[in-house]
Order: sequence, then structure tokens, then C-alpha cells
Amino acid sequence: MEPITVVLADDHPVLREGIRNLLDQQPDIKVVGEAGNGHEAVARVRALNPDIVLMDVVMPRLNGVEATKQIKRTNPTTAVLILSAYDNDRYVLGLLEAGAAGYLLKNATGQEVIQAIRSVYAGEAVLHPIVAARLLARAARYLPRPTHGDGEESLTGRELEVLKLAAKGHSNQEIANDLVLSVPTVKAHLVNIFNKLGVGSRTEAVMHGLRMGWLVVEDEP
Repeated sequence: MEPITVVLADDHPVLREGIRNLLDQQPDIKVVGEAGNGHEAVARVRALNPDIVLMDVVMPRLNGVEATKQIKRTNPTTAVLILSAYDNDRYVLGLLEAGAAGYLLKNATGQEVIQAIRSVYAGEAVLHPIVAARLLARAARYLPRPTHGDGEESLTGRELEVLKLAAKGHSNQEIANDLVLSVPTVKAHLVNIFNKLGVGSRTEAVMHGLRMGWLVVEDEP
């Protein structure tokens, strides 16, 4: 089984070194590159095409939001996992709209970072399900309304069911339970959805579905 390939993007060398040392101990994760600013991050991802880029938000030359937008244009199947000191809803929303797959705070433990990388790779969301559903619902208010639903027909009925449950914040296990499927089958459906929509994560797939008008997420107080 091929390891999950990761690029680290942070302007603090000590932090990058610490995360690299942590990830290098994991047999299923391989750090293939590092970047000290946003421009370098875009260039490294373009050259290396990793599965995931672990991205800081506040970086010199190009911030994390703009770097994420550029990465998603050039490498749409690379998932951008944000590691930030900021947790403001509006800030998180901006990054999700830019194409980020998930959002971690820098007070996360090493094991939480490792699990987040594995979760994004497996098609899981890296936001608390309730928070994710609330943020996606808010984001939907500001998304441009599509004039048609072209593309929905490319998803099978089962894939659309999986995507709708993902939009409600359900985990892979919960989707499997709801649809009476195995977890590997749910993962396979998610991979097919990602490939058909040209995205790299569950969050992006849901955002795409919201933009196209296929999904409705109820905002919770």
C-alpha cells in the first residue's frame, strides 16, 4: 500500500521540523516536501502532486487562503488541510470556500494531526460534524446560485445518497450504518465522487454539491 504523501507549508522551520519528525515515524505517511511561504507551497505542490498539503494560514509572500486557491486550481485532487492559530467562523469559512479540506488548530496534539491526515485521505471531514454542518450551511448562503444542475447526472443514485449524508456531517461509519453498507464501500463511493467532481476531499465535494444546488444543509443554532 502506497503511503499518504504530504507537503508541509509553514514559515516556522522549527514547527516544520517537529511535524516532519512526527510524521516520519508513521509507516503510512511520507513527507515529500516542505515550504516556508505561500509561493513555495504552490510550487512544491505543483511539482510533487502530494495527497495532502498541511498548510499554515499566516505566511509571507502569499497567505494560506490565496495559496489554497492556487493549489486547488493547479492540483484539484490534492487536499489542503489547514493548521492555524485562528478559529473564527468567518475565517474558517473563507478557507473552506477557497477549497480547504479541513481545519485544525495549532493546539492540536501530534496524534490529532496524524489522525486528521488519515481522515482526510479516507474521505472523512476534519471538523466536528455539528460545526461542519453549521459552517457549510452558512457558506451556502453566499455561494453563487447555479442556473442548472449539469453534472449531477454523473453521480449514481447511491453516490448522491452518500454525498447528502456527508453534507449532514455523518462519518463514514454512520453513512455505512444508514445505507446498510460496509465502511470500505462508503470509502469507494467517496473516491468515485471525488474523481467525478475533480475534488480532493469530502468538504470540497459537499461545497460543490451546494454550489450546484443538489444539496440542502439545514443551519443549526
